[in-house]
Amino acid sequence: MLKAKIILTGNFGVGKSSLFQRFLFSRFDEKYLTTIGVKVDKKVVKLETDEVELFLWDVAGEVSQDKVPLSYLLGAHGIIYVFDVTRPLTYINLENDINYLKGKAKKAVIKVVGNKSDLLSSADLAEVLNNLPYPSDITTSAKTGANVDELFKNLAQTILDKLKR
Repeated sequence: MLKAKIILTGNFGVGKSSLFQRFLFSRFDEKYLTTIGVKVDKKVVKLETDEVELFLWDVAGEVSQDKVPLSYLLGAHGIIYVFDVTRPLTYINLENDINYLKGKAKKAVIKVVGNKSDLLSSADLAEVLNNLPYPSDITTSAKTGANVDELFKNLAQTILDKLKR
C-alpha cells in the first residue's frame, strides 16, 4: 500500500482544520480553534484498484506561505492549499503562494481548494472562481461535506498515477 504525506496549508481561518476533521471523522464544529504548530493523522483511501494511506498534516495558518516551516514540506507527496471563497484576502496572493510551494516541494501534487462554498450562491461562487489569480481545482464545504471526500480521493489517485509513471 502506498503511503503519502499530505500537507494542508493556507491562510488562517480558511477551514483547513475543518476539512481535516470532516474527512477523517465526518464531523464539523462551528467553533473556531486556531491550530498551533501542526496536527498529524492518517486515513486509508480506497480507490478503484488500490488503497493509499494518507498521512495528513494540518499546518497552522499563515498569511504568507514562506512562514510555513520548510521541514513540514519535506517529503510531501501532496499539498492542499485552502482559501476561503468568501474572503478575498485569503486568495489575493494565491499565485505567489502556489509558486512558492511549487519551488519548495517540487515533486508534490498541489490542489488549490476554495472552501466554504456553502456560504455563497452559485452565481457569486462562479464570479469568485472566474476572478482568481490562480485557478482552483475544486470547491468544498467542510460544513456540509460537499466535495471533501472527492478532494482527498482525487489527490490520492493523482499521486498514485504520478508515482506509477
